[in-house]
Amino acid sequence: MPENLEFFWQPPKPVFDLGKARQLLTEAGYKNGFDAGEYYCDAAYANLGEAVLNDLQTAGIRARLRPLERAAFFKGYSEKKYKNLIQGGSGAFGNAATRLEALAVKGGTYAYGSYPDLDELFKQQGAELDQKKRAAILEKMQQIVHERTMYAPIWQLAFINGHGPRVGESGFGLIPGFAYTGPYEDITLKSG
Repeated sequence: MPENLEFFWQPPKPVFDLGKARQLLTEAGYKNGFDAGEYYCDAAYANLGEAVLNDLQTAGIRARLRPLERAAFFKGYSEKKYKNLIQGGSGAFGNAATRLEALAVKGGTYAYGSYPDLDELFKQQGAELDQKKRAAILEKMQQIVHERTMYAPIWQLAFINGHGPRVGESGFGLIPGFAYTGPYEDITLKSG
């Protein structure tokens, strides 16, 4: 969940503990690790996938990178064709409910299953008119997603961007969390 979304809940900071990871694998019956199969990703972010696979390998989890062209990747992702590991984001802007709907609720574009309690909480927050009560429900949903390790947050999108001296208003930052300049119709150029 990007921290700039309304109703964002700050999860505990992840801790890198290779010894603990190996211990947990041993306790689960995988002393020598295991093969996790393919790791699917948008080819534009294959470099990030390589870094993640290196960390998993260090812990004993082996996987093969499977980068796909963007349109094919998102088509297969939304059609639930990938198994094992998927590096993806919803691209959903708005608030925490928008992101939860795409990833963690029954029928969500990228949800590979659901939990009845999350589905019910999502319905409740959608009907809740009191902002504080709605925020509490969405926070609880995010905590459940975190506790069940449904998703592993591996990075927050951030780009270095710039614009030239002829640009009046670039559009960078007009949509919180959007890494590009937009909306395009709001971009202005200086005359002369």
